[in-house]
Amino acid sequence: MASATTVTIRMYNPGFGDCFLITVKGDGRTWRMLVDCGVHSHGRFKVNGQSRDIDEVVGAVIDQLVDESDDGTPALDVIVATHRHADHISGFANDAWKQVQVGEVWVPFVENPDDADTQKLRGSLDETAKQLDELVAHAAKVRPRSTALALAHEFAANSSGNAAAAKRLVTGAFANEGAVQIRYLPDTDPDKNDIPTPVNGVTVHVLGPSRDADQLKRMDPPKAVRWLQEADAEALAGSDREELFDARYHIPNDQVDARVPPDLIKVRNSMHLNDMAYDEDALLAASSLLERSVNNTSVFFVLNVRGTRFVFVGDSQQGAWNHVLDDPKSRDLVTNAAFYKVGHHGSHNSTPKRFVEDVLGENATAMVPVGFVKRWASSIPHHKLMDALEAKHARIIRADSPVPTDTVEVGADNLWTQAVFTVPD
Repeated sequence: MASATTVTIRMYNPGFGDCFLITVKGDGRTWRMLVDCGVHSHGRFKVNGQSRDIDEVVGAVIDQLVDESDDGTPALDVIVATHRHADHISGFANDAWKQVQVGEVWVPFVENPDDADTQKLRGSLDETAKQLDELVAHAAKVRPRSTALALAHEFAANSSGNAAAAKRLVTGAFANEGAVQIRYLPDTDPDKNDIPTPVNGVTVHVLGPSRDADQLKRMDPPKAVRWLQEADAEALAGSDREELFDARYHIPNDQVDARVPPDLIKVRNSMHLNDMAYDEDALLAASSLLERSVNNTSVFFVLNVRGTRFVFVGDSQQGAWNHVLDDPKSRDLVTNAAFYKVGHHGSHNSTPKRFVEDVLGENATAMVPVGFVKRWASSIPHHKLMDALEAKHARIIRADSPVPTDTVEVGADNLWTQAVFTVPD
């Protein structure tokens, strides 16, 4: 006769980032999964005024794995890197991972180097992030740094510069390098998206990201970025650009007042050409769209423990959620879930209202991986989302302000918060 199965979910607190260690025990077997490990560059948690480095979190995860191992060897059955934003994968750049035995790595199918279509998309996302970051940096040089420019820079930077972490994940550069199975999910074979574990009655159902052609188009970098590239082509092209007029017609800036009629200078200034090339709102809008595009590549899955379901969504936003909620089988898997990892740190553009009000059910546990970022302090987590969760009598556990109880344990210096669920046979 099967015994009760326990599910322990430990939410580490790097700050504004995600890192979850899931441990499932039942029938004498143990299965461990790590979901993400990263932090936003401007959202690190502070302890006594000092920012917590992501390496401290990496070390804490590995120490926990050592403590729970039989022979002192840290091991994970699965690592899930939901998507390649820095606040989800930056910690995997740390070489300490070379001491960890890893069975499988799960990443979004857009990371598959053998899929020409997804590589085109992956390349577009990377190149767009790079170019947007350059545009924002250049704009900051010609005008005062504004809130809009700062936000645009943070969105673009979060999508780029994570090559070392991404490489470790897709090459399986862990202690058993060469023996790590890499899964690009969801698989084209639907049967392979229901993944059994060694623990009896425990299965992972991968529901996203969508492989639908229309959804793939929405993941592609927004066209708004392209006109920005054209508008700023002169600034980025440097000496290699092709000049519109012959050099004889060029007037150095220090000679303009002396050689150009005042009325013509007035007309030129009225055109606000610099504003066209460095439109802060347009840069912010394009960076926000890029952020959404990458977020919607997130691996979206349900851990199903004998009918008790635990929902992990990465940073999935509206399009990705619609793919799940509009499909009867997928919707059923997220209905009345016992646990929900709140997407995108509780921001306004994730967690649809209809999911909370019509699907989630009463008394679920909602873990919110949120950290303090000054400019988002009043908006993340979104107060309407928190109110909706409270209205459903959810047990809300925030990484930045956890409250220890009989069923919730908090580590020293708020390094982690842990909840244990018991699923009867």
